[in-house]
Amino acid sequence: MGADGGRVRGPVDPRLLRYATASRGFFVAIGAIALAQTAVIVAFAWLLTRAITDAIDGMPPSALAPTLGALAAVIAARALLLWVREVVAARAAAHVELQLRANLVAAVGRLGPEWLAAHNSARLAVTAGRGLDALDAYFGRYLPQLVQTVVATPLLLAVIWWHDAVSGLTVLFTLPLIPLFMVLIGLATRAVQNAQWQTLGRLAARFADTVRGLSTLKLFSRQYRAVSSIEKVTASYRRETMRVLRVSFLSGFALELLASISVAIVAVSIGFRL
Repeated sequence: MGADGGRVRGPVDPRLLRYATASRGFFVAIGAIALAQTAVIVAFAWLLTRAITDAIDGMPPSALAPTLGALAAVIAARALLLWVREVVAARAAAHVELQLRANLVAAVGRLGPEWLAAHNSARLAVTAGRGLDALDAYFGRYLPQLVQTVVATPLLLAVIWWHDAVSGLTVLFTLPLIPLFMVLIGLATRAVQNAQWQTLGRLAARFADTVRGLSTLKLFSRQYRAVSSIEKVTASYRRETMRVLRVSFLSGFALELLASISVAIVAVSIGFRL
């Protein structure tokens, strides 16, 4: 997924819906789950706030029991929804991988051996294997979180605004900082991931060429030079992988920092007004 030929196709690649029809039902299911999760989050926050304020007001434990029971039910519902989302994402990823892999094999069969001989079979194997396997994380983490963000953000903002207009205004002004910085970090991540993918393709091609020409290399005593060449490409791939991990951790840190700033501003504003 992601970029193709240097062009950005948006948060969801439209080719996914075109070539993998199994993904269409996934988006409907994950949207319904996201809506239910948002309702559970709002209910959890409201019940927790009510329990705390009632306890501070001196309400006896017997009177708090209904609120605490409802809070426990909401926590259980949230855990159940998380489990259902994981199951739906795992099944959708498996179905989409199977469908795309079958389409890839069918396309290679239609193009014939002449086309295959003119292209790098090692890169094709990496795409069919490692490339499609990456859909596990795409469906299991990225797409559910993307749909959850699209569904939950306006609903939570509306709930906050309804309860406290000042806090809603604060969140409205600080919220755009998160996607802005995520876009900037995402552009950097795309660059390093493209470099990692190119290096992996070179590594696969070099290894395949070495295996095919191993007898010739041994005949001219050049097998050790081939090993050294593969080691260099492997070291380059290791460096690219570590660079991707560093940028990934940076995106998580930026997200937590910006969210914490928004929460801190809201908390300070409420504190001064109290």
